[in-house]
Amino acid sequence: MSAPAASLTEMTGIRLPDPCALCGRSDGVRTENGLVCAWCGWLFGTSPDHDLPRPIIEVVYYIRYDRRVKIGTSRRPRQRLASIRHEELLAFERGGRDVEQARHLEFAECREGGEWFTLTPGLGSHIKGLQTLPDPWQLYARWVSDALRR
Repeated sequence: MSAPAASLTEMTGIRLPDPCALCGRSDGVRTENGLVCAWCGWLFGTSPDHDLPRPIIEVVYYIRYDRRVKIGTSRRPRQRLASIRHEELLAFERGGRDVEQARHLEFAECREGGEWFTLTPGLGSHIKGLQTLPDPWQLYARWVSDALRR
């Protein structure tokens, strides 16, 4: 089990006694529920049930190559992004094909072809709004942690 994400913002950073059982990171925070991984939000000292399948988190990803952005979707983002040439992962947005298609329509005026779009100020502003944490993988780790808590 992990602590509610809201409580993560009120604590100071510390080093966990051992790496997080979920993500393997060592940075932690002290909450009213105990020590919590600062990266994924998993409660230190508890173990995820490795016999259960890992939750599937559908994401819309935004990756950059030069001045172009690909807006795509995946249920396995690590595998998917490893197969696409890109310079930078800009952001994740929770959702599947419906969200991806909505973004394709929203930014249709800057579509270059397929799922690639010119990085315009409007698209850049949308991406910036999705960047709630410094690293998109941290946000993904929180989503996985939240899904495992349920």
